[in-house]
Amino acid sequence: MKLADLTRFGYADNSRDSQKSLAVRLHIDVPLFVGLAMLAVTSLVILYSSSGQSVDTVVRQALRILLAFGVMLALAQISPQHLQRWSPWLYASGLVLLILVLGIGHIGKGAQRWLDIGFVRFQPSEIMKLGVPMMLAWFFAEHPIPPRFLRLLLAAALVLVPVALIAKQPDLGTAMLISIGGFLVLFFAGMSWKLLIGLGITGGAMAPIAWSMMHDYQRQRVLTFINPETDPLGTGYHIIQSTIAIGSGGTYGKGWLNGTQSQLDFLPERSTDFIFAAFSEEFGFIGGCVLLMIYMFVVARCLFIAAQGQDTFARLLSASLAVTFSGYVFINTGMVTGLLPVVGVPLPLVSYGGTSIVTLMAGFGILMSIHTHRKLLPT
Repeated sequence: MKLADLTRFGYADNSRDSQKSLAVRLHIDVPLFVGLAMLAVTSLVILYSSSGQSVDTVVRQALRILLAFGVMLALAQISPQHLQRWSPWLYASGLVLLILVLGIGHIGKGAQRWLDIGFVRFQPSEIMKLGVPMMLAWFFAEHPIPPRFLRLLLAAALVLVPVALIAKQPDLGTAMLISIGGFLVLFFAGMSWKLLIGLGITGGAMAPIAWSMMHDYQRQRVLTFINPETDPLGTGYHIIQSTIAIGSGGTYGKGWLNGTQSQLDFLPERSTDFIFAAFSEEFGFIGGCVLLMIYMFVVARCLFIAAQGQDTFARLLSASLAVTFSGYVFINTGMVTGLLPVVGVPLPLVSYGGTSIVTLMAGFGILMSIHTHRKLLPT
């Protein structure tokens, strides 16, 4: 058989390792990698300014980013078939850890969200950001799509159990993100519009019950979102200072290291949840649009990978990860501009942090694995 025939059927692509590029050998999707690298560089640049030019903060963030990229590359080497087999075990392990958090978890800032195992302290809820969509994709993978009503009910239970455990900690922001990721899988699996509308009506009817079960500070966040000026020096302070910072940046911004709201400590949480406000003050409307365009490029590439998926597991999981990532961006930017209540969701891959960055990059490693391990079909 001629080499051209082998290539047409996808065999030569797997046999000529010596002619493969480094990116192919490492299972790296170059466009996605470039987009993520741009976000990582942006994080270090704005953190140096928003942290008061703290080199230690930048170094710690750089080490966390390197670790996250290492996790991404490691997961990219694992075939989707192995990831699919491990999905139930990851989900079950996450549930066990969430139960342990409620019993022996470390308490910090009024919440019981962490497990301390001596040499490291981590949030098991981060595991479920991957565990829930992976479990649901596995759950639907071996059955016809769209699923029957009973399977949808079972899948909804798989989402609601960890969400309830996380909301109990309490961590409303993470619970909301995980529920979004889980129900996106249900949507992509073919949930009917009638059922979606019914769930929406049911959720609206249960709003008073949910309101009564919320903590005082959570209810106050909702009231502050409606009218921040009711308590400008208390609960409304964050959002008021954030909108002032964004507005004062104007079209072109005040310049790097020249943001008054962030440099003079008026803007709270300027290195974490409200880092987009600090960025917009220094780089203006144009800079904010460029940053959002980078996010849009990353999401578009992830959706392209989802469209190229060759089985149900790959398509459902990659689409859920892509749209959930865009949800992170939408919630954070909506939060700091006053369009959404403050829920403590960081700007993905830019805000200062460790666990969330590693979790996100692990998700991108899975996406790269799905894309680079696909088998070429005969033409």
